[in-house]
Amino acid sequence: MKIMMVTSELVPFAKVGGLADAVTALSIALAEKGHDVRVVMPRYYKIDRKNLKQIPGAMAIHLGPYEHWVGVYESNLPSSKVKVYFIDHEQAFGRNGVYGSPFEPDFSDNTKRFSLLAHAAFQVCRKQAWIPDVVHAHDWAAGLVPVLLRFTEKNTEFKNTASVFTIHNMGYQGVYSKHTFPDTGLNWSDFYATGFEDWDRINFLKAALVSSDMLTTVSPSYAEEIKRPEFGFRMDGILRYREKELTGILNGVDTSIWNPSKDEYIPYRYNSKTLEEKEKNKAVLQERFGLEIDASVPVFGMISRLVDQKGISELFGPMYGSAFKICSDIKLQMVVLGSGESWCEKELNFLSQRLPNFRCYIGYNEELSHLIEAGSDFFLMPSRYEPCGLNQMYSLLYGTLPIVRKTGGLADTVENYNEETGDGTGFVLEYLSPQSIYDTVGWAAYAWYNKKDHIKKMRTKAMSKKFGWNIAAEKYLKVYADAIEKKASML
Repeated sequence: MKIMMVTSELVPFAKVGGLADAVTALSIALAEKGHDVRVVMPRYYKIDRKNLKQIPGAMAIHLGPYEHWVGVYESNLPSSKVKVYFIDHEQAFGRNGVYGSPFEPDFSDNTKRFSLLAHAAFQVCRKQAWIPDVVHAHDWAAGLVPVLLRFTEKNTEFKNTASVFTIHNMGYQGVYSKHTFPDTGLNWSDFYATGFEDWDRINFLKAALVSSDMLTTVSPSYAEEIKRPEFGFRMDGILRYREKELTGILNGVDTSIWNPSKDEYIPYRYNSKTLEEKEKNKAVLQERFGLEIDASVPVFGMISRLVDQKGISELFGPMYGSAFKICSDIKLQMVVLGSGESWCEKELNFLSQRLPNFRCYIGYNEELSHLIEAGSDFFLMPSRYEPCGLNQMYSLLYGTLPIVRKTGGLADTVENYNEETGDGTGFVLEYLSPQSIYDTVGWAAYAWYNKKDHIKKMRTKAMSKKFGWNIAAEKYLKVYADAIEKKASML
């Protein structure tokens, strides 16, 4: 099968969140099964042309009354056959930032930038004389792709090409002024038919939900949640209408990177039979953060973007968040790695100064993230909503028991502790509140001090879990086949 991925992010070239990891890993997994997979993405400023091969000849793209010329470069995903085509347009992508910058969180010309990407994806295929069976668009930035396939490419060489759209996070939709609609290259007569109209604005995600042959999202529970108003971000009605075409497929984990027995970032490698090596990583972690080196005290780790979605208000909110009380009342240590909202960064620094058992690192550090996963005993992830989540899966594989809210991918991957039998792989809180986080952390600490055999049993079970991309790839192939069948029935 010939599969074209269109995305705004891709590891190792450009990453803002889990989208980049997911598209890379899925593309490689599909290619390893013998499929011809190619990816189209922007060539951002930070992607050096010197490392890429230029494809000769520029391509003309018409958006409204304007003609834009773009270049194309190509490379491969590391250690794979997957070709990546980079769309080169200095005005659109020759700047720092994928969707925005610290000074302009959401670029005002994003409509034009990502419309160029969508149109260019089809032009690249023509240029390479390669017409895909399926175009798989990821998140709102690629939302125009299924729309073009349905409306402007329906009588071209792409008439048999099916579209699949994956929602990685409903909270980000690509909503802009309707006056930018001509920048999509569509006619005003299609404003309503394409699904772009959204309360007198344009909405890229909505257009993709309306126009795609099949829809997927990144966990079965999240697929159910987004059909409800509290998680659907106003799109729940469309998703209920299209529920037969919507599938939830749990993201996998790249176990070549996240595997405690092979991890090159951690000082001591281990597996479920050599957990004493995990204890050595814990000592290194404690030393690294300037905490007392004590194997008997449980370490609670957290790696997160510091944004509302992640439950930061309930945990770190000044005067009402539970972190201060947790660290004051319970004998434990807590380490946090992350960046985001400035109030939260300030509060973390404040807690680090006030509490001898709390430490933070503001920013992101790949090596440190691996050490936190390997050296912590528990992992905090009290998300308000979580489409899939990766850190809880990393934690399970590393024998670090997750403390999660019952939502989305967290609910699908973490089995709640049964204190009678010692079964389970983590600790689950039903509702998000400062008190519920405090209580659940206390419950985990109680088990640590009083149920050592249960902790060991849970760790062993957690580390036996399988989260490889092989399973996910098979499920996506089924969706692709359904999309092709649906497209054929409409011709």
